[in-house]
Amino acid sequence: MVKRDYTIENASGLHARPVSLIVAAASKYSEVTMSLSKKGQAVDLKSILGVMSLSIGQYDEIRIEATGSQAEEALNSVEKVMVENQLI
Repeated sequence: MVKRDYTIENASGLHARPVSLIVAAASKYSEVTMSLSKKGQAVDLKSILGVMSLSIGQYDEIRIEATGSQAEEALNSVEKVMVENQLI
């Protein structure tokens, strides 16, 4: 299992467009289980509705966990999307 903590820096938080990109990046790794949590509430990172249900805003702290043979690669891919979209 690989886990990383992030602080969302984007003034709009995690809104629909970047969430769809993050979910798409995570979904490329079908053999990896990924979750995103905020304040202890975890959702499937491959679910747009799940991620949106957390209402993640600016300065919120999140944790992403990945389990599977390509967990590190999957997490790196998701992190790259977040950096490219100036979320973290």
